[in-house]
Amino acid sequence: MAEDSDDKTEQPTARKLSKAEEEGNVPLSREVGNLLMILGILVVAGTMAPWISESLIGLLRAFIERPHTMQTDVESLRDMFVQMAWRVSLLLAMPVGLFIIIAFASTLGQVGFLFSPNKIMPQLSNINPLAGMKQLFSTQSLVEAGKGLAKVAIIIVVLGAMVVPALRHPDQIIDQDLVTTVSQTKTLIVMLLFFTAMVMAVIAALDIAYTRWSHTEKLKMTKQEVKDEGKDMEGDPKVKSRIRAIRLERHKKRMMAAVPKATVIITNPTHFAVALKYDMDSMAAPRVVAKGADYLALRIRQIADTHEVPIVENPPLARALYAAVEVDQEIPQEHYKAVAEVIGFVMRLKGKVLAKH
Repeated sequence: MAEDSDDKTEQPTARKLSKAEEEGNVPLSREVGNLLMILGILVVAGTMAPWISESLIGLLRAFIERPHTMQTDVESLRDMFVQMAWRVSLLLAMPVGLFIIIAFASTLGQVGFLFSPNKIMPQLSNINPLAGMKQLFSTQSLVEAGKGLAKVAIIIVVLGAMVVPALRHPDQIIDQDLVTTVSQTKTLIVMLLFFTAMVMAVIAALDIAYTRWSHTEKLKMTKQEVKDEGKDMEGDPKVKSRIRAIRLERHKKRMMAAVPKATVIITNPTHFAVALKYDMDSMAAPRVVAKGADYLALRIRQIADTHEVPIVENPPLARALYAAVEVDQEIPQEHYKAVAEVIGFVMRLKGKVLAKH
């Protein structure tokens, strides 16, 4: 039975957030880009516009003041057009470059550098009319429409508050010289852009908060999804248990294979058994090659009996070695004396046996 979206009460995990980011599904506010673009226009209008306009007027002055001096043949007109296009391109390169940088900055500032091939791959769902209708009447579309209406309303209010007072006395505008009119118009445009940017900053801040909240809500998970993801990342407990059992079985087999080559088996006598190996020429200290308790201790003693490995009963030493030393580790210094006595006894015993033979 499918779980309802209301069951998605858990916050998205780091893995799901990372997967969404790889797919290009990130909280990106368009209003930030709109705000930065308005700020860019404000910078251009306030600093670059006078210089650009004067440069353009200088380029057009020849056409206005001396049109009769221009060559009208095809080659001359073509050269003139190319030169004019080149100069205009150089004049507009700085503001256009600024707008391009702003477009990238609005994205990089929110999500960083992100390349998602899935976003540029064509998808059949994008041309599905039913899916398009669902998106048209979705909550996201309604929110976007609401934001658009709010922006238009606010901008109209700001525009009315600034432009209407300036148009109350049109006779003053007619009587003043052109330079003053242009200067006042430029000031009015800059102020309009400034207040519009302030309004857009508030809208962008609210939109960032809503976009991130909406993104998190869409990625929320059910309790079962969180559990399943945990199993995927950590491994199924049943599988992990089986792996541990296999490793333990292999470990036991390696220990049993090492018992026939042991120097001595120290026992409890029945509860613990520790197999030691010592070679005076190649080893600095005796090493535990196998150990076990209860049934495993019995198996160690049985294998030792089969291969005639000496078994020495020393309950305190057997318990101490079993608790303190892992398989394939050398015994600690505090047990050197006791182990040396056992190995010395075994060596003397082997010497007697060899002497008899």
